[in-house]
Amino acid sequence: MSLMELQALARDRKKAGPRAKEATPDNKAALVFLAPWLIGVAVLTVGPLAASLVLAFTNYNLLQPPKFTGLANFARLLSDTRLHHSLEVTFTYVVIGVPSALAVALLLALLLDKGMRGLAIYRSIFYLPSLLGSSVAIAVLWRLVFGGQGLFNSFLGLIGIDTQKSWIANPSTALGTIILLHVWTFGSSMVIFLAGLRQIPREFYEAAATDGATTWRQFRSITLPLLTPIIFFNLVLGIINAFSAFTQAFVVSNGTGGPSDSTLFYTLYLYQEGFGSYRMGYASALAWLLVVIIGAFTAINFWASRFWVHYED
Repeated sequence: MSLMELQALARDRKKAGPRAKEATPDNKAALVFLAPWLIGVAVLTVGPLAASLVLAFTNYNLLQPPKFTGLANFARLLSDTRLHHSLEVTFTYVVIGVPSALAVALLLALLLDKGMRGLAIYRSIFYLPSLLGSSVAIAVLWRLVFGGQGLFNSFLGLIGIDTQKSWIANPSTALGTIILLHVWTFGSSMVIFLAGLRQIPREFYEAAATDGATTWRQFRSITLPLLTPIIFFNLVLGIINAFSAFTQAFVVSNGTGGPSDSTLFYTLYLYQEGFGSYRMGYASALAWLLVVIIGAFTAINFWASRFWVHYED
């Protein structure tokens, strides 16, 4: 738009006077409707975040007023061997659990994409574990399934392996059972994968089949590249959720992280420090360290995505 046109537009608005003001959209109504959400964010999110950041620099036991200690809590992070062990357990859980869950979700999505009968029923059945997997009831059920007299040992007995071993009480297998529980909650990723598969044009597969491409070749050259944005999305969410996992380890280990701290997740250790040992200042420092770790992993994923995620453009 030229300068003369802008000047003419300004003169027209001056002549319009009150009518122009009447035509201006009123934002007050929008603010009224947004007010509950804005208040909720300020009170339930921003407020606690700011409070925890302040408490991270204090010695606070929940019973007495906090005392400023500077960087003492953050310095303790470097020498806390139990913290380091909890990081090892959590990283193992993330590195094994997240890719395994994505692989199972993608495999089942590929099977459901074949157009079988009763697709909606199967999709609902497979999605159900995602709704229940993080609940206390499922974690309690998991303890019973992998206990000494549990369903898993009964199944092993049917195939000739007689054992009374409690998989939950064994330090070498306890974490594996929780990883298996995480893999079992593949439903949400599967539904997203299935939606992504439905968006791939069938003409690509028809052209590849005409050229003699095998099913594996079609998957590697068509399906996988076009699904990389969906894989990236599920990967980022999966890592964030895995680092934040708490209920499974808390219930399965009775809140101790045992046996022998083999299921001491980072969030569980944070809970023990804050509400078990009443070191809320140190727990706040742990919480902010977790924020930094999740942020770093997310940033690395976004940086690395330019090398393997393929968009249509």
